[in-house]
Amino acid sequence: MSYKRRGERPISDIANGIMDPVLARRAGISTALLGSWDEIAGAEFADCTRPEKIVWPRRDDPGQMGGHRPGQLIVACEGARALFLTHAQDELIDRINGFFGYPAIRQIRIVQKPVSRALPLRRVVRPLPKAAEKRLEDMMEGIESEALRAAITRLGKAVLQPGRAARKKTGE
Repeated sequence: MSYKRRGERPISDIANGIMDPVLARRAGISTALLGSWDEIAGAEFADCTRPEKIVWPRRDDPGQMGGHRPGQLIVACEGARALFLTHAQDELIDRINGFFGYPAIRQIRIVQKPVSRALPLRRVVRPLPKAAEKRLEDMMEGIESEALRAAITRLGKAVLQPGRAARKKTGE
């Protein structure tokens, strides 16, 4: 039987709640669009493009009640692939508007620049002291799934590492 404790929320919900207002204010974009970009752009453009910003049209009259007007999406694209993206932009606009569920984008502006995918940083995990290694093994008792055991072992080794202060004292 599994249940959620009162007040527990996935960390992704908390992070998105913090980031969405910042991204909306700065770039007019949401984490949902960034997170789903690979599916929206498709296999042809997912690796060479990145949404940068949505520029929403200004209202001419502050008292004007004209409803929503579609914006312009600025997309970073690498090198010569920008030409292919230009030819496919109508289809991309349709996909983006389908994602939002309303006509949010009227036009795409392509900016040529490098689009790098950040590689996750891997920390070198030092061997644990014998006492910490024994403690981790004791905690793993009763876990039958090998995949879960491996994941928890990696986490445990990272968490049980001696702090920087302890390493400085030992001269490492």
